[in-house]
Amino acid sequence: MADQSLSATLPPLAAAGPVFGLPPLPYGAGDLKPVLSAETLQIHHGKHHARYVETLNHLLSDRPDAPRTLEAVVRAAQADGERGLFNNAAQAWNHAFFWESMRSKTSRPGGLLAGAIASAFGDVDALGRRFIAEGTGHFGSGWVWLVARGDALDVISTHDAGSPIVEEGVTPLLSCDIWEHAYYIDHRQDRAGWLTIWWSMLANWHFADRQYGAALGHGEPWRYPAPRAA
Repeated sequence: MADQSLSATLPPLAAAGPVFGLPPLPYGAGDLKPVLSAETLQIHHGKHHARYVETLNHLLSDRPDAPRTLEAVVRAAQADGERGLFNNAAQAWNHAFFWESMRSKTSRPGGLLAGAIASAFGDVDALGRRFIAEGTGHFGSGWVWLVARGDALDVISTHDAGSPIVEEGVTPLLSCDIWEHAYYIDHRQDRAGWLTIWWSMLANWHFADRQYGAALGHGEPWRYPAPRAA
């Protein structure tokens, strides 16, 4: 799937359907240096992500009966074969989840998640090698994910706008963007280098711990912010 054009202008929005917002970054634009520069985050969040949200809202603008959560919009678009709506809705969701998957100072997984990693992969370093290999070996644009199916962990990749939230019983824990615009300014075409430094310096294990708890039924998983009424 070709990346969104950032130069075309959409007509003014006259919404009858839900209007989703662009969630702010959960950190400052300069807080992820040296892995990601402020320039990368400003372009990626303020241009690419914003464009998906803007296009999504235009696609929903004449749909007063559209679902009122982005998760439901993504799943309905996938089920109905509405490719344009799915691509923009899923990319809006995937990007917001990606921002949450990073923090300026990484840690280590704890509690129940640490035990699940040991059972599934041996240790977190082995999981890291699997995650990096999955993303490096993925052909074309997409995303690499750590997911839970109940208490069982897996590493998967999805093409283009693909998202694990369309799968019943799957809870994403972490995601890394492997579209080239996510890392090209800072890492050029070195996807393996990008994934390696992302894993070692940015992975948000506090967020992953909470997501894994939700997969086990302890609380709710992260959700995209609710839309404002039309």
